[in-house]
Amino acid sequence: MKAPLTRQEVAKHTTEEDLWVIVDHKIYDLSEFSLAHPGGLVVLLQYAGTDATEAFYNLHRHEVLQQYADLCIGTVEGEKSEVIDPQPGDLSQVPYAEPLWLSPQYKSPYYNDSHRKLQKAMRIFVDNEVIPEAHQKEKDGTYISQELIDKMANNGVLGMRLGPGKHLHGKNLMGVVEGEKFDYFHDLVMGQELTRHNSRGFQDGNMAGMTISLTAVRNWCKDEELKDRVTKEVLSGQKKMCLAITEAFAGSDVAGLKTTAELSKDGKHWIINGTKKWITNGMFSDYFVVGCKTQKGFSVILVPKSEDIEVKPIKTSYSTAAATAYIEFNNAKAPVGWLLGEEDKGFVVIMSNFNHERWMMACATARWNRTVLEECLKWCNQRLVFGKPLISQPAIRQKLARMISLTESTQAWLEQITHQMCQLSYAEQSKTLGGPIGLLKYYSTRCAHEIADEATNIFGGRGLTVGGMGRVAEMWHRTYKFDAILGGTEEILADLGVRQAMKNFPKARL
Repeated sequence: MKAPLTRQEVAKHTTEEDLWVIVDHKIYDLSEFSLAHPGGLVVLLQYAGTDATEAFYNLHRHEVLQQYADLCIGTVEGEKSEVIDPQPGDLSQVPYAEPLWLSPQYKSPYYNDSHRKLQKAMRIFVDNEVIPEAHQKEKDGTYISQELIDKMANNGVLGMRLGPGKHLHGKNLMGVVEGEKFDYFHDLVMGQELTRHNSRGFQDGNMAGMTISLTAVRNWCKDEELKDRVTKEVLSGQKKMCLAITEAFAGSDVAGLKTTAELSKDGKHWIINGTKKWITNGMFSDYFVVGCKTQKGFSVILVPKSEDIEVKPIKTSYSTAAATAYIEFNNAKAPVGWLLGEEDKGFVVIMSNFNHERWMMACATARWNRTVLEECLKWCNQRLVFGKPLISQPAIRQKLARMISLTESTQAWLEQITHQMCQLSYAEQSKTLGGPIGLLKYYSTRCAHEIADEATNIFGGRGLTVGGMGRVAEMWHRTYKFDAILGGTEEILADLGVRQAMKNFPKARL
């Protein structure tokens, strides 16, 4: 970089071949970049040799300056940068951009020092390792790299995504938490930090299938050797897996499934025939946890990848990085001992597996809502309209107030239920928390509906544009419905919550 220069010196560089501008007291040489500028050369020439700070932040995200830091050739003499330049691991200083427990002025009864250490470690890891790949994969539609999977396996992230359990014992997670002390608040912290890359397709492509299928194996596989082997293969990143329940014929209506499983003549294998649709991570899975019709009911079977299983990509409204698949089972075989739970009694396997899945989705949705809120707060403070910041408009402040209220109420309810999960056994959770967790997920996605709508209006045309200033708002408005539908639709979960409440309704008339 050059020695500090005066503004008079910068003002001499105003041509296409020699074009300098000032942004936040730093001097940028755009001479070689000018023709590659997405907005064209004319815009740059309008500000050549001048201070373009106000114009820049009226159009761009700060990360653009970070991306093109090599164009900075010096600073203005006697002046210092005023804009905060976030570094990996930093907490946001924007009000309500972080959960209240991470704000120094607030306290929480739920979190201790180990939760804070995990949050810090996860944020650094996500900022440095996950975000660059997430943005690239979301854009080009390719699948998560084995390199990133290996990193997550080595530091315990894959194991943490299953929640607390014996599979974590003896491990030092991210170098800051002992596996035996990992609880559901650690789980919450990890899940929310892992969504901060703001790439919804990649979010599901990042081993989401594993989190809802390996849990079924861990809880319902009777063959201990098989359970341990599959767990080791998957949590080490060597193998991948997914949950294959939904079909074109039936989603929430499990009784309507048409995929069948019949015993072979020698009684040694299950023979599976049928199709599954919208299966997350199905494109790259080595194991499939499959819901099947059996002779007298519904069963769940672990099925290994073979030439009798064909997978095809499904294009949805988020990136193909999610590896969403249509799957055909054509006489696919699974050893008879690979049945999960009891034959014809697979409904309980799926239902008990839903609680953690739905809770995880509520964690992620709450974080997305908060991130979109942060984006709106930043935009409203830097966007100039009629010569004033957008935040000066009362109508905009009303929208932000509503978004803050929805975001904070979702987090508060989420933490309350998480506390109950920490106190209850797996069996007790299955019995008493299905309804509350269903209602929590329903509420979080209803809040997402309203927040995404308001954010799009606040960003205007930018909220409809992929990339740029409004990219997070556009992404969420386009993809929040995945959380409203996957894992149980809003209508199904709302009904579940009320029906479970009515089971405990007092018999006496009130």
